[in-house]
Amino acid sequence: MPVTKNAGGHQEAATLTLDLMPSPQSTKKLQNKDSSFLDGSASQSSGLDQTKGITGFQTLVHLVKGNMGTGILGLPLAVKNAGILMGPLSLLVMGFVACHCMHILVRCARRFCRRLNKPFMDYGETVMCALEASPGAWLRNRARWGRHIVSFFLIVTQLGFCCVYIVFLADNLKQVIEAVNGTTNNCHNNETVTLTPTMDSRLYMLAFLPFLSLLVLIRNLRVLTVFSLLANISMLVSLVIITQYIAQGIPDPSRLPLVASWKTYPLFFGTAIFSFESIGVVLPLENKMKEARHFPAILSLGMSIITALYIGIGALGYLRFGDDIRASITLNLPNCWLYQSVKLFYIVGILCTYALQFYVPAEIIVPSAISRVSERWALPVDLSIRLAMVCLTCILAVLIPRLDLVLSLVGSVSSSALALIIPPLLEVTTCSSEGLSPLTLAKDALISILGFVGFVAGTYQALDELIESEDSLPPSNSTIFIQ
Repeated sequence: MPVTKNAGGHQEAATLTLDLMPSPQSTKKLQNKDSSFLDGSASQSSGLDQTKGITGFQTLVHLVKGNMGTGILGLPLAVKNAGILMGPLSLLVMGFVACHCMHILVRCARRFCRRLNKPFMDYGETVMCALEASPGAWLRNRARWGRHIVSFFLIVTQLGFCCVYIVFLADNLKQVIEAVNGTTNNCHNNETVTLTPTMDSRLYMLAFLPFLSLLVLIRNLRVLTVFSLLANISMLVSLVIITQYIAQGIPDPSRLPLVASWKTYPLFFGTAIFSFESIGVVLPLENKMKEARHFPAILSLGMSIITALYIGIGALGYLRFGDDIRASITLNLPNCWLYQSVKLFYIVGILCTYALQFYVPAEIIVPSAISRVSERWALPVDLSIRLAMVCLTCILAVLIPRLDLVLSLVGSVSSSALALIIPPLLEVTTCSSEGLSPLTLAKDALISILGFVGFVAGTYQALDELIESEDSLPPSNSTIFIQ
């Protein structure tokens, strides 16, 4: 099945064009859909053409653009949780390790493609083949579990993105509305903004639910292509405006701690790995390249650009706002219409991309469900499951109305598994029959262990923060800006 998608973030899709069947009744056809939906390639394929191949430059653009989502807006707070020195250094190390794990995935997929004479293998297929090739009979007998595990973490990741979107939409719209009476055209002489109290942010989340419900009922996402392209452009313009603002008037950095408390570092890990979770983009992009032999070099260049951009935005944002930095840097922008428009642009962009992120878990869950009912009930079951899933994401967002905790929780739970834990284990199982050097084994074990520790510590810390604040109201989503 031809697939075209332009991701707006690892984590965030921006354009997705799919040749869908006219109705969900054809169970057999649904079951024979391209397997890429089962492992994340469809969810993360960044703008893949339906042509014979894309150039190296197009591949680089798609790779970089696929990481421009809500995750980057939370990096300044992540740097605060690590320290002004430890944060950028950790981002550098995490970028290097994430890039290395992507190279591992590419090498393993190529190895199995040659061995099985297949033109392309997705993430889930690669994991399944690696388990089938492992020396242990127990792993070989449970090889399909590998694919199911990848599917599970994909569903968690994508629905987690949807929860992040809902919290982001509510936070930014609430701030714009509360400060509308004090918003001016002068962006240089902002006075203290008098906020007009409005309803709780969780009510804003519920207010978005009808619109999101209508969006997810669109099964042919070709309709949203134009809107998604506009969303991609609006988010890019907004990011440029944010960067030029935070680069001005940076105060003395000596007041900021070089290394933050170890208790907050797991929150940094979760948010950072959430931003770097683009490993699902790798194999689909390589498959679409005209000259795939150049892909490893392009991957290294793209990840270098992404890492440098993350370090720049994260460090500059924390330097600019210090301890006042919010869960999303858009909440720190001054109260003039130029910067308020940035929030509105992001609101439109994120609203459009919600349906695109939602599509992948729906394509995994819905076909399996309708295959168990008669053709007469296929459409009602399809629509009911979609509505139930969108309500689930809204309920989870209401239960965890803090953007920083949602980012960290999603990153720690699912992104760490897909990006850090599974690839090193994949290399060990793939190459075990040929022998691995002790250094390679030690390296793979270290990466997987660090990923697992981050998974446990990040999840625990995010849940602990949530429990501590459950009896209190969520922090104000509006920033009083004084200059």
